[in-house]
Amino acid sequence: MNDLKQEIKEKARQLGFVLAGVTSSEASAHYDIFEDWIDNKRHGNMDYLYEERNRIRRADIKKVLPDCKSVLMLAIPYAPISKEQSPGPVIASYALGDDYHEILPHKLKAIVSFIEAQVGYSISNRYYTDTGPILERELAQRAGLGWIGKNSMLINPEVGSTFFLAEILLGIELEPDQSFTTDHCGTCTRCITACPTQCILPNRTLDARRCISYLTIENKGEIPTDLRPHIQNWAFGCDICQQVCPWNRFSQPGDPTFEAKIPLPVLTSDLLLTSVEFNQRFKKSPVKRAKRRGYLRNLAVVLGNYGNKKDLSILDQARQDVEPLIKEHAEWALGKLRK
Repeated sequence: MNDLKQEIKEKARQLGFVLAGVTSSEASAHYDIFEDWIDNKRHGNMDYLYEERNRIRRADIKKVLPDCKSVLMLAIPYAPISKEQSPGPVIASYALGDDYHEILPHKLKAIVSFIEAQVGYSISNRYYTDTGPILERELAQRAGLGWIGKNSMLINPEVGSTFFLAEILLGIELEPDQSFTTDHCGTCTRCITACPTQCILPNRTLDARRCISYLTIENKGEIPTDLRPHIQNWAFGCDICQQVCPWNRFSQPGDPTFEAKIPLPVLTSDLLLTSVEFNQRFKKSPVKRAKRRGYLRNLAVVLGNYGNKKDLSILDQARQDVEPLIKEHAEWALGKLRK
């Protein structure tokens, strides 16, 4: 099976994955950290993480695929992170290209088909990319792809952390790769120091309730007023902890699939996008996850933080939006700019 494993890894490389490794299907050794994180409500309003059924499955991967014998972990790079902060609204680099949730499943399916062609029979499988009830960063570390950094990102010493993770649960046994056991963060605390909201916790987890990425994407309600100034100019997501990470000097060029498609720079006039215009502008982008109400909410906060008098007219129109969430944040921004 070792020859098969190497053939699978080569196929993955042909499909654009820069890292590939195999781990066993044994239960999580660090599930208690996840449970503590949930019990302390650091998951914010991501209630799907709290559901009992999903918690059980995260504890033991065989609750997801009972006859799982191996897990193939993969990583594919996205658009490089800009080190220079734009003075206007910005979008996290991973979201500038097409939505990975729509792209990567096709690549994973191709790998499954390749494996089945090699062995000559159908294989029980499941594949995910940030969508399955599993602890994928722990699995990636076990598969030798890297270590979990202080900012909770998986970091590889040769390619940094600017990549998407994906995994295939397989009903065949492949020889596990050596787990990545070395911590290369050392005494560095750049990510912790740079985080505007101080959401990075000592145990390499985050308090999602304070994380800019959570607040501008997963959070469906108001952004707390005390955190709005710390959103800075992030209209969707955040790259700060990766921008300052020294290991990202080794980041790989993004896979062509994820090259920037969104017209840049982000315009303050986006605050006046209709539902139809929003859906057209972000048709294939991860930005649509925030929906129009979330994205325009974020933009209003950005204008409150970095806007000027010329933005007063746009904000004045936005506060007349039919969506209460947009109206409230536009009024807050107006209040700041008129001081």
